[in-house]
Amino acid sequence: MDPLSQAMVGAVVAGCVAKPQDIKPALMLGALAGMAPDLDVFIRSAEDPLLFLEYHRQFTHALAFIPIGAAFVALFAWPLFRRHLSATSIYCFCFAGYLTHGLLDACTTYGTQLLWPFSTARTSWDIISIVDPLFTLALIFFAVCAAKRPQGRWAVAGLVWIAFYLGVGEWQRQRVTDAAFALAADRGHAPTRLEAKPGFAQLLLWKSVYEWEGKFFVDGIRVGYSTKTYPGDSIDKIGLSWASVHLPSESQTLEDFKRFQWFSGDYLALSPNDEMVVMDVRYSMNVNEIEPLWSIKLDPSDPDAHVRYQTHRSVTNDTWQQFSKMLFGSN
Repeated sequence: MDPLSQAMVGAVVAGCVAKPQDIKPALMLGALAGMAPDLDVFIRSAEDPLLFLEYHRQFTHALAFIPIGAAFVALFAWPLFRRHLSATSIYCFCFAGYLTHGLLDACTTYGTQLLWPFSTARTSWDIISIVDPLFTLALIFFAVCAAKRPQGRWAVAGLVWIAFYLGVGEWQRQRVTDAAFALAADRGHAPTRLEAKPGFAQLLLWKSVYEWEGKFFVDGIRVGYSTKTYPGDSIDKIGLSWASVHLPSESQTLEDFKRFQWFSGDYLALSPNDEMVVMDVRYSMNVNEIEPLWSIKLDPSDPDAHVRYQTHRSVTNDTWQQFSKMLFGSN
C-alpha cells in the first residue's frame, strides 16, 4: 500500500505491544519500520527497465527477512531512541512494525513475494486497493489518539479496525467473485480462472477478469446493498507460444517477455493499437476496460536490447466521470 498507510499500520501494531509509558516511541518506531521495506524501490537500472519489477516487493517484503529488516531499522533508530528505550524494546517495536508491511501489501492486488527465497510466487489476496483513504484516515485517528492518551486502548482499537476493514474487503471480494461467475455463466462461459480486484480507493466498485477459450473478459461489478454489473471488453490472450513464433529465440527480448509474463501472472494481451505492445490486462484506470496501467514495448529487430517499460496513468474527464457513475450505481 501507500507509505502513509504502511506507517499507520506499523505504528498501531507496535503500539499494541508497548507498555503505556512506551507507546509514543513505539508508534514512531512502528511507523518507521512499517515503511522501511519499500526502500527496495531504489533497486532499479536505467539499462534494464524490468529490474524493479523483480525486486520491488521481493526480499525486503518476505516473511523470512522480517527479523533481518527489523534489525537494520533498529540499528538505524538506536542513536535516536537509546535514551528512552532498551535495545530489546527498540528491536521489538521495529519487528512489530516491519512484520506488517509484507502482509498488508499481500492484501492488495500487486503481488508480494512473501515466501522468498523458497518461492518467487507473488501472493495477492485482492481485498483492498493500494490506496484507500477510508482505511488510512481511520488509522491516523487511532494513532493520534494513542499518542495523546497512551493507555493502549486506542492502538488496540486501530488493530480491530484493520481486521474489520480487511474482513469487509474479503467479504466484498467473495460477492464480486460470485457475481462474476454468474455473469460468465449467463454468457455460456466456464472460466478457467477468474480474479476480482477492488477499484481505486474504495471497496464498492471492483474489476473482474476471467479467462475462457483463449480470451480475457473484463467487467466492472459494483457490490453495495445490491449488485450491479458493467459489462466490459474482451481480448485475445498471448503467451509463450505466441512469443516463440514472434520473438527471436534465446534473445533478451524473449527473456524480458518471460519476466513480464511472470510479473503479470500470465494475464497478457497485445495492444489493439500496436501489435508490439504487450499489456498486463489485470489493471486499468476504469474497472470495465482493458486499457492497461503498464505495458512493455517489444523490438524484435534489436533482440539483444531490453524491452521498454511503459506506464499509462493519465486520467481524463471522461475516465473520471465514467468511474464516478459506476461507483454511485448509475447506468
